[in-house]
Amino acid sequence: MSGTVVITGANGSLALGFVESFLALYSQHTLIATVRNPSPERDPNTAKLVHLISRYPSAHVLVEGLDLGSLAAVRSFADSLAARISTKELPPILAIVCNAFTWSLESGQKFTADGFEATFQVGHLAHYLLVLKLIESMDPRAGRVVMLGSTTHYPDKPNPLSSLRPGIPQDIEELVKPRPDPPHLVHDRGFQRYGTAKLANVIFMEDLNQRLRQIPKLSTITATAMDPGGLVESRAQSGQKASVQRLFAAIKLLMPILKHITTTFRTNKDAGRDLLALSLDPAFQGKRGYYVGQKEEAAASVTGDAAVQRRLWEACWQWAGLAPEETVLCR
Repeated sequence: MSGTVVITGANGSLALGFVESFLALYSQHTLIATVRNPSPERDPNTAKLVHLISRYPSAHVLVEGLDLGSLAAVRSFADSLAARISTKELPPILAIVCNAFTWSLESGQKFTADGFEATFQVGHLAHYLLVLKLIESMDPRAGRVVMLGSTTHYPDKPNPLSSLRPGIPQDIEELVKPRPDPPHLVHDRGFQRYGTAKLANVIFMEDLNQRLRQIPKLSTITATAMDPGGLVESRAQSGQKASVQRLFAAIKLLMPILKHITTTFRTNKDAGRDLLALSLDPAFQGKRGYYVGQKEEAAASVTGDAAVQRRLWEACWQWAGLAPEETVLCR
């Protein structure tokens, strides 16, 4: 049976590995590959995506613009896609893969057109809105929501790249409107915001599963979150400190050996295959929870805290400007 698969940030490093495996294995499905700039003439990363797709002329792929830095754009995209599925122009959604992210490590805080801190909006809030708007357009028997996690989401584990750990602040407004960074903590605050966005994704995954189970017609739709590992080839590494970039460059040279003995570091292709497996492989049908690659692992304990889940859900609902009639998932 054919279905629709939606992936955000489709021209990113991990996503290109996902798309390549999708094209080779699932030609019966339609891929909605969303990118901020869909023009291959204006975005070299979109050009890479379009070139990859061109190698599979029988594939069903639509490259569509979606700016996660604009909640209005997310809402418009979701409404349009839901309408196309309702009229059977496209089949129901089998998977929503919430892959896109942004971070700002060395250059300080960045804000979206909505006035929210960009790492949190692009990495989490926009995906929250997208999923809630599209949940009724999913295949009720086989739908999957896949969030992206990270080893940096654990508040109780040290991060060798940052002195600060992630967490949901007591004043939850700081997620979208943080206080200014002290000059000596610009990098570490940026990394903390990235880890916190990933933590929010995992909290959302746990909360979403509980809510879906309570709605009979949606109870077999599942949510997972996946840590793809350290992607040494990712272009996002250009945002790291120069010393870290040199370290990752050295690790990249060793990947032909390391890939056989560790999942701490991964190639884009291998991690992309893992992400595709969680999204579509029959072996993961009905699975929920947190994964490192294709191996189930324990998420941070706070992700199962019902009070934290409720605080985050209600705050995101308010920031996204959701109305009850926009989603079957209640506030």
